[in-house]
Amino acid sequence: MSELTIRPMQPDEITLAVDWAAAEGWNPGLADAACFAAEDPQGFFVGELDGQPAAVISCVNYGARFSFLGFYIVRQDLRGRGYGSQIWKTAIAHARPRVIGLDGVVAQLANYAKSGFALAYANIRYGGRVAAPPAPDADIVALTDLPAAIIEADDATVFPAPRPAFLRGWINAPAHIGRALMRDGKLAGWGVIRPCRTGRKIGPLVADDRASAETLLSALLASDGGGDIFLDVPAVNRDAIATAEGLGLSPTFETARMYTGAIPSLQMHRVFGVTTFELG
Repeated sequence: MSELTIRPMQPDEITLAVDWAAAEGWNPGLADAACFAAEDPQGFFVGELDGQPAAVISCVNYGARFSFLGFYIVRQDLRGRGYGSQIWKTAIAHARPRVIGLDGVVAQLANYAKSGFALAYANIRYGGRVAAPPAPDADIVALTDLPAAIIEADDATVFPAPRPAFLRGWINAPAHIGRALMRDGKLAGWGVIRPCRTGRKIGPLVADDRASAETLLSALLASDGGGDIFLDVPAVNRDAIATAEGLGLSPTFETARMYTGAIPSLQMHRVFGVTTFELG
C-alpha cells in the first residue's frame, strides 16, 4: 500500500471536499466552501497519494470545547485500503480534547461507536417541490438588519458552542437570504435559505414554535421563489417534522447525530432546520 501524505488544506482547496460531497449526492451549497473556511481554516485535511488527492475530511474546532467532523470521504477507487482510517485519526487529533459531533451515515453507526461516538438522535432530510407563497403579513426583517450579537446569543441556545465567524459568513454569503421574525420587539425566530447544486436548502431554521417556523418558511420561500427545497430536520422535534410534511416535503435520507461526550443542554424544540450536516 502506498503511503498516504496528509496535510491541512489551503482555504481555496476546500472546494475539493465540497465537490466530492456533491458527487456523493450530499448536495452542498454553492457558497459553502468559503463559509466553511471561516471558523477554523486549519480544520480541513486532504490525504494524497503521489501528489493526487485520495481522501478528505474536516474537523472544525468551535472554540476550546467543541468540534464537528464532516466531509469524511475516500476516493471511490481507493476504498477499503485503510486510507480512511489514517485521515480519520488526523482529524480526531486536531479536535482533541474537545467533544466532537458528527452527522454520520446510519449504516456506519457501529464504526463510529468504536471511536467513542454515541447516538444522540436522527436528522432527516426532507425534500420536494413547492410553490412560492405570498410574503407573510408579519414582523419579518432581513437577518442582516439585526445586530450580530442578537443572532449569536440565540444560536447559543441551539448549538453546542459559539460560532460567530461562521454565522457572519453564512448570513452574508452571496445569494444567501436570511429572515428574522420579531414579536413584541424580541426575536422569535430566524432562518437562512441558500442555493445548492440542486434547488435550495433552508438552514438554520430556529423558531419559538411551529407557527413562527411556518411564518419564517413562508418569508424565506417568498423571497427566493419556489422550486426544489430541502430541509434537514431533527427527528426529536415532532413539530419540525410536521412542519416539513405540511409543506408537502418527503424524507429522502437520514443521518445519525452523534457526540463523543456531553454537550450543553440545547433547546431542540426550537430547531426546525439544521444548519448543515458538514459543520453542524
